[in-house]
Amino acid sequence: MLERISGSLLDPDALYASNIELFHSPELRGLNLVMGFTGFADAGHVVKQINAELLDSLDARPVAVFDADQLIDYRSRRPHVSFVEDHIQDYQEPRLALYRLVDGLGKPFLLLAGFEPDLQWERFARAVVGIVEKLDVNLVTWIHSIPMPVPHTRPVGVTVHGNRPELIEGISVWKPTVEVPAAVGHILELRLVEANRNVAGYVIHVPHYLAEAEYPTAAVAGLEYLGAATSLMLPTDRLRESGRDVSRQIAEQIEASEEVQQVVSRLETRYDEKSDGIVRRSLLADENDELPDADVLGAAVEAYLARENPGQ
Repeated sequence: MLERISGSLLDPDALYASNIELFHSPELRGLNLVMGFTGFADAGHVVKQINAELLDSLDARPVAVFDADQLIDYRSRRPHVSFVEDHIQDYQEPRLALYRLVDGLGKPFLLLAGFEPDLQWERFARAVVGIVEKLDVNLVTWIHSIPMPVPHTRPVGVTVHGNRPELIEGISVWKPTVEVPAAVGHILELRLVEANRNVAGYVIHVPHYLAEAEYPTAAVAGLEYLGAATSLMLPTDRLRESGRDVSRQIAEQIEASEEVQQVVSRLETRYDEKSDGIVRRSLLADENDELPDADVLGAAVEAYLARENPGQ
């Protein structure tokens, strides 16, 4: 009689093709890994914006590329193409890949970014856990976003989960017990915990009335939380500027509708009542809940400016 089998029997390593030279380079050992998958509850398009900002702004080198044909259901999530007069062009090929990136201070890290697989979740999870073990990843962080009944006029909230208490306590603003539809990130977190790997997941809270549009302010918050957890300086300047533009547009729309003003006002009142007296730990605090001194912050800023303005 066969024993109960958990997960796929297929070889997980056959799900991806790796850059052999880079994959086996000592420089990839012991890095932190950030993960972001589009396609699941991406309220405010937070994951999409974060992935795009990291890949566009930082030096990125592909480490491994996953086989989309084995992981995606094209008929339920059809890629786009452009029809130009009499021919087809600009096929937007689904992509899920692992990259080596370098942050603003020259510190390397890993990014697993792209579509959430439709198929073979357990096999994909085994492949990712295998990569984490082969590269001896220090900490895995992943991010997604959900719509919440909160106002845009208050700080962006987050719920943190995983097996790193020092990254959770004092940060999470919502700690429910609730059954939710699973995402591949949840499965990865479970399998990483089972493998005794360090992992933390961040759920960004997006005002429900902004969930369908791009909300850069929430993406900035996500980058800040990821950066604080991994000790990385991640780019936020362009998203901050976009956030200011979006905030002006939101303010104009609210000003034009008394009904919307009342909705936002009720959300503000509820938010303030529930958060009254809650003290949240600063993102700058270390594992001992202590803030870095001026010398540490000054050295980091100087190093960043030197990298951004070489020769000056």
